Order: sequence, then C-alpha cells, then structure tokens
Amino acid sequence: MPTWNSRGLRGSALEEYINLTNEKYKENKLALIQKIPTPITPIKMDKDNRQITLAYFEQKSTVDYIGAVQGIPVCFDAKECQTDTFPLQNVHEHQVQFMKEFDEQGGVAFLLIFYSHRDEFYYMRLEELLEFWERSLSGGRKSIRYEELDERFFFHMHGGLIVPYLDPMQLDLELRPTL
Repeated sequence: MPTWNSRGLRGSALEEYINLTNEKYKENKLALIQKIPTPITPIKMDKDNRQITLAYFEQKSTVDYIGAVQGIPVCFDAKECQTDTFPLQNVHEHQVQFMKEFDEQGGVAFLLIFYSHRDEFYYMRLEELLEFWERSLSGGRKSIRYEELDERFFFHMHGGLIVPYLDPMQLDLELRPTL
C-alpha cells in the first residue's frame, strides 16, 4: 500500500493556482470544477503540531479535478515537471483508464502539466497522452520530451487567471471530430 509523507506536497502550489482559477471560473459562471480529495488513513501524528506525518492512501485516486464547463463534463489531473522531460510514471494506469472511460461517456479529460522551470503550463489532450502511453507500453520511450509537445497547447497566466485552462480546452473541443 502506498504511503504519504512530505513528498506529497510537491504539487501543492500548483493545486492552489488551479483552485484560485477554478474560483474565478465559478464566480464568472464559466465552470464548476472541484478538487477531489485523496482519502488517507493517518498512521503517525506530530502531537505538538497535530499534523499527520505518515499515512496510507486508502484507495487509488482517479483524477485531481472533476466538474462541468458550460454543460460539458470535465476531468483532469495536474502534474508539475521541473525539467524538459516529463516521466510517464507520474501518470498511473488507473488514471489513464478513468480518463478513457470518462471520454467515452462524452466528457473531456486532460492533463495539466506545469513546467515550473519555464513557468509554462501545458494542456495535454487525452488523445495525445494516449499516444505517448501506448508508445511506452510497446517498449518505446517512457517519458515525454518538451520538444514533442504541440506548441498550440502551451499557455500562460493572463486576465487575472493563473491557470487559464479553458483557452486550450476550447481548442481541444474545436479539434475533435464532430459526431
């Protein structure tokens, strides 16, 4: 069973940025997106600070965020990368499976990757993730190089939004085949 310790806080700044953006989207009635908490069982507590110092994950989580954008079901996971190479081991098989099933039900599933050393965000469409995923499963590269990414899906802070992911999501929707 996986355990949690201070390493689990690596993405907390990114989560906070996304949460602030989601609040703005909610205020402007553009989207209603919620952070999905990962259930944990505390094992050790720091009695002085009343903080959990060691815990077990109760179950595998699906994705970090789920909700709706203008009536469209949306789910996504947020990842931080400190180099130009994003390891696919940062995405778990059960997450990919959940996103595939979510997409099959008519939803939009994607990854948000924050390249912290570049101060850039990347919206990775599920279709793109699956291509890299399949490549790794068939014995190919088990990471994604920055140069391999579609430049149209990089985005930056603007308009008071720290992580304005609705812009690349709109492009994602435009590129999808019509039914």
